[in-house]
Amino acid sequence: MKRNGKIVVLVLAVIVVGWLAMVFSGWSPLALFGLALNSARSATNPAGTLVLEAHKTTSITRTGTTSAGATLGGGTQPADSGNWPSYNRTLTSDRYSQLNAINTQNVRGLKVLCSYDTKLRESFETGPLMVDGALIGTTALDIFSINPSNCQENWRMHEDYKPNGLPVNRGAAYLDGRLFRGALDGRVLAYDFKTGKRLWATAIGDPEKAELVDAAPIAWNGLVFVGIALGDTKGVKGRVYALSATSGEIVWETYLVPRSEGDVARGPAGKMPSSAITTWKNAPDVPISGGGSWTSYTLDPVTGRLYVPTANPSPDFVLTLREGENLFTNSVVQLDAKTGAYVNHFQIAPRDWHDWDASNTPAIVTTKDGRQLLSFAPKNGHLYGIDLATNKLVYRSPVTRVENSDAPLTTTKETHFCPGAVGGGEWNGVAYDPQNNLILSGQTEWCTSVRLQTDAEVKRAPNGSSWMGNVKINPLDLLGKQDPHSDWAGWLYATDADTGVWKWRLKTNYPILSGVTATAGGLVFFGDMGGNFYAVDASGGQRLWSKKLEGAIGGGVITYTANGSQKVAVAAGLTSILWPTEQTTAKIVILGLD
Repeated sequence: MKRNGKIVVLVLAVIVVGWLAMVFSGWSPLALFGLALNSARSATNPAGTLVLEAHKTTSITRTGTTSAGATLGGGTQPADSGNWPSYNRTLTSDRYSQLNAINTQNVRGLKVLCSYDTKLRESFETGPLMVDGALIGTTALDIFSINPSNCQENWRMHEDYKPNGLPVNRGAAYLDGRLFRGALDGRVLAYDFKTGKRLWATAIGDPEKAELVDAAPIAWNGLVFVGIALGDTKGVKGRVYALSATSGEIVWETYLVPRSEGDVARGPAGKMPSSAITTWKNAPDVPISGGGSWTSYTLDPVTGRLYVPTANPSPDFVLTLREGENLFTNSVVQLDAKTGAYVNHFQIAPRDWHDWDASNTPAIVTTKDGRQLLSFAPKNGHLYGIDLATNKLVYRSPVTRVENSDAPLTTTKETHFCPGAVGGGEWNGVAYDPQNNLILSGQTEWCTSVRLQTDAEVKRAPNGSSWMGNVKINPLDLLGKQDPHSDWAGWLYATDADTGVWKWRLKTNYPILSGVTATAGGLVFFGDMGGNFYAVDASGGQRLWSKKLEGAIGGGVITYTANGSQKVAVAAGLTSILWPTEQTTAKIVILGLD
């Protein structure tokens, strides 16, 4: 009773403080509700635990051509300069650093050197950059530059507008002295790297339809690549854009689902297969919707191919209103980066009724056996390996709890399935460790129960509104009813890149949404939603070091060299109505050995 009493007092205090914050700083009632509710839900969150399991198979027989060793990406990679210049370090998204000053022998001496407090409470998911002596991060409305050694602020730029949806941004891109980021009113913004001065702004979305840009762009060859988010909004269609890095002019625009008469054209159209329309068997009063682009991309600079992960079709849970494969949703779509023209696609869920997006950036790696592989681990809880020479699936391996995935959803009862709508792999993609030929994937084990609305109820939703198709008892049911968070967990799988067989796996008692980073020092760095930050041995998964940071870790984890020594930077302090985590402000935390 004493504990319950303390929780009640805490919630009341948070409501009062939150009410004052809403009055004086413009917080929305939903944000206030989330703050109060999650303060209560997270008040008894336990300490972090980490359990290691090694695969019983002691040796793996491989087939195919043997190479002298594994390499990265679609071609020769430059020597590591100690920077982290793109969202996933390289355009091919390997998330591997050749730095080894912090290694298995000395990582126990790792300590927090400084932290940069944004003073904001939001879903902090930024993937930091470190380039040319500055560390770059973003919040929903801000972009900032700090000293990568001592966290001193160089500059910070704030955008003053009313954002759509939850306040979130996943990072910036850098090219030739400019920074690029998306905005929650459908624009792409460019800034001077040294000063933070705004250089240009280009609208690629319509804020009246709740269209937004939350992904971290990537930049190459004078172009900036980013798209329109949301797969869950009625009437919104996913699109991807290439913009001129110097002027912001739209070079091309590609619709990721079939374009209809009346859809706005904002630039030259990338050519897509006209046959895609036959995969949408919608009634006239069910508009084609979905296929949003809410995470970063991968680009092979050798071939000039752009790899775009796409979101689910909507209404998310109601398959009967949109029968067919619904191309090109739930796919990794391969485009010509110069023209936006379709090249190929890999669809993970041809008939999706679980909200199982292709949710994170794929990595291009060359494995130990010499195979050029496209690897990603999306929301359906599986790791995919696709041979880019043949465009054939090599393996599809479960990397979290998968249950009841074939059960139909109905209007008469709740159906329980795993991964849930906020389970599996979220916005951070896999990492590749070439020393051990391992694909490393962080995943969430959290299941969902859904009961459908009637078709008539689903159709009545207005354009521009959330369009999931499920019965909602309270605001937390927006994406279905999640299991109690006491039942959630996280997985880090280390999977042989050639065979798809896991070598070791770690289970935490909190979801793993953070970036995962492997290094030449034999380490894997990652964090969980309990704020626990870990360094483990890449070859066997043994925990070598850990520290509880302040707030959930759902953003980037990067490593770089500053002032002659290796550092690690972590985006911590994620707070969101969707995740019952510690309530705190968003921070960049920098760690090192000295």
